[in-house]
Amino acid sequence: MKRIDLTQLKVFPLAERNSMASIEETLINPASQPRALSPDNQQRVAQCAADIRAARERGASVMYIYGAHLVKNGAHQLLDALMAGNWITHLATNGAGVIHDWEWAHHGRSTESVRANVATGTFGTWEETGRCLHLAVLTGALREEGFGQSVGRMVAENGFTLPSRSELETKLREEPSHVLTPASAELLQIITQHNLAEGRHEIAHPWGATSVLGNAFRHDIPLTVHPGIGYDIISNHPLFNGAALGRAAGLDFATFGGSVEGLDNGVVLSVGSAIMGPQVFEKSISCVNNLRLQAGREIVRGHAIHVVDIQDGGGWDWTEGEPPKDNPAYYLRFCKSYDRMGGTMHYAQCDNIDFTHHLLNELAQ
Repeated sequence: MKRIDLTQLKVFPLAERNSMASIEETLINPASQPRALSPDNQQRVAQCAADIRAARERGASVMYIYGAHLVKNGAHQLLDALMAGNWITHLATNGAGVIHDWEWAHHGRSTESVRANVATGTFGTWEETGRCLHLAVLTGALREEGFGQSVGRMVAENGFTLPSRSELETKLREEPSHVLTPASAELLQIITQHNLAEGRHEIAHPWGATSVLGNAFRHDIPLTVHPGIGYDIISNHPLFNGAALGRAAGLDFATFGGSVEGLDNGVVLSVGSAIMGPQVFEKSISCVNNLRLQAGREIVRGHAIHVVDIQDGGGWDWTEGEPPKDNPAYYLRFCKSYDRMGGTMHYAQCDNIDFTHHLLNELAQ
């Protein structure tokens, strides 16, 4: 069996990349006038806002699950305004959502040509992105922080601190069975293998005030990250550590479940997350229901699910239930899975920025 050696990858400075978008050109100002919606979508926004208001009055969870394009399209300040207004209690995204958010905050630019850079073996091989995100997660693991909290802290505090080798070696020797021992071992291995200096590593984030991760950390709102090994460009780096990413994602899955536990009469928004959102949510709500039933409690009930995507939902009226297997709409995961999750599902074929911007305005009234 042959394996490639990722530690031998050649990486390049972000400054050398032809980044295709800048944050100044992309960022959406919440005070700007959003594009008009169709009457149907305006009604769906109003329903979503009413459901959120009712949920917050009850103290129920409002979970906003989003794909990377929401960040690529400049929704940072819209999400910050929703957090500041106490309308959202949990955010969740995939690995790409973190990567774009961090590159905006640190570099002010993001997005590359996949076609051109795969052909030259440079796609994803960017030194700062892979190094900083891995080290944020590796150091956050020593505090039992998940992926989102670790990276959010790095943005909010402009860096991280690496312990000394002797400090980590002492922990491993004195507490070999401690829950954090594997995290200490992985960080020690990375520090030794790459000859990293102990102490404070300052990482500038000139655009950090726009970071969704940084702002969630500052608002003390959980933002969980649900990556896939090999899905994201941070796999293309000599520091790649699947165990560290898996541990961080595992903690975030448990945190996600903590918010699902509070979802009775709450709200789930899944905005532009065709795969990650429905897949993670269906497993999480099943775990919560499992634990509740063991304790003699009822399963999660009364929640509203608002799904937003640019696709047409397969031309199926999802208020009529699930389509038959010979209908192409059956294979739209982002509709089918959520439709099976109890509660009431609403589907809006709408641009993710437009829906979020109008939702913010509706809630502000």
